Amino acid sequence: MTRSEQNIYSAIPAQINPSQVLALVHAGKITSKYMHVLKAVSAIADDVISDWLNINVKTFRSYKSKNVKIKEDLQEHTLMLLSLMKHGAEVFGEADNFNEWLDTDNFYLNWKKPNIYLNTISGIQFIDDQLTGMEYGDNA
Repeated sequence: MTRSEQNIYSAIPAQINPSQVLALVHAGKITSKYMHVLKAVSAIADDVISDWLNINVKTFRSYKSKNVKIKEDLQEHTLMLLSLMKHGAEVFGEADNFNEWLDTDNFYLNWKKPNIYLNTISGIQFIDDQLTGMEYGDNA
C-alpha cells in the first residue's frame, strides 16, 4: 500500500457511525481510490468484493485502477466495508484470520457464512455487531 492509501485506511474508524459516514460522503472525500484500499487491506478476490458492492467485476476493476468520483451509495458501502475490515482485523488480530471467519459457516448465523451479509449496509452493521459481541465475550 502507498503512503496515501495507508493514510486513507488509518483515518477510517474501526467502528463508524452513520453521522461520520454521511459527513465523509457529503464532503466528497470518498473516491474510487478507497476501493483500491479495500482490495489492498482485505486481500479478497475482486469478484467477491464486487458482489458486496453490487457492481460487476469489470466496473470494480475500472474503479480500482483510477481515482474518480463514485456514486454516494457506493461511497457509503465502500466506507462501511473498510471500517468493518479494520474492526475485524482488530478483533481477530489480523486480516487473514478475519477473512477466514467471514468465509466459514457460522452456527450463530444458521450455518451461513458472514460474508453473505456484506452486500447491504444493514448486513454490514449486523456483522459489525457480531464482532462487537465477540469483543465482549459473545461467541458469534
